[in-house]
Amino acid sequence: MNRIQQLFADKQEDILNIYFTAGYPNLEDTEPTILALAEAGVDLIEVGMPYSDPLADGPTIQESGTAAIRNGMTLDKLFDQIASARQHTEIPLVMMGYFNQVMQYGEERFFRKVKEVGVDGLILPDLPVYEFEQFYRDQIESLGLSVSFLITPQTSEERIRQIDKLSKGFIYMVSNSSITGAKKEITQAQLDYFNRINAMQLDNPRLIGFGISSHETFRTACKYANGAIIGSAFIKALRDGKDVHTATIEFVGKIRKSEVGSRK
Repeated sequence: MNRIQQLFADKQEDILNIYFTAGYPNLEDTEPTILALAEAGVDLIEVGMPYSDPLADGPTIQESGTAAIRNGMTLDKLFDQIASARQHTEIPLVMMGYFNQVMQYGEERFFRKVKEVGVDGLILPDLPVYEFEQFYRDQIESLGLSVSFLITPQTSEERIRQIDKLSKGFIYMVSNSSITGAKKEITQAQLDYFNRINAMQLDNPRLIGFGISSHETFRTACKYANGAIIGSAFIKALRDGKDVHTATIEFVGKIRKSEVGSRK
């Protein structure tokens, strides 16, 4: 059982997963951001691998990725930063990126490096389920890594059942058919979708992402899943904040609206 699986075994609700882009706002901000998020009481951290041509990301995350690449971020640099951060925290870590990055690095080499530096799971939105099952599943699972697949309001029940069967971590419920980015509220159509997925009684825990940006949208998402994922709103806080630590603590406090916890 890796850290992600242990998290969901220990806690079934109000899971807060924060996404940030590695190497943003500054190249060396990756480790401080991870440690600040852990200090603030976040349950799970999604570390974004900057990519020049993201498929699912809105302008905020795209701009942060472009800035990180200009800062000099590479996968090898990122692995070094994660390995350093892992010496100071046991918080579950997921790397999120695109499969072209994995292929360019070398699939086997990439998966082994992910495990070596202390990452617990992967989110690769453009990795086809068939490709994963036929070519990569055995290797990834032998390393004790989790892969989380995305579902949307348009995903068929058959495919959702297949994803549920293949998943070992959590299912990423994309809240709408748009790209990432903060939304002011959750619509009735989205609530209908959440209820439909709940009625399927899936085996894996679910986190709702895309458009979750505030205490209110986080609380609403938590009523229909095990928790939620916040990305663009946090990156904006990092962009506009005085320093990474202060911006992180203040942002998580606004989402939780409670005493700042401590997870080392």
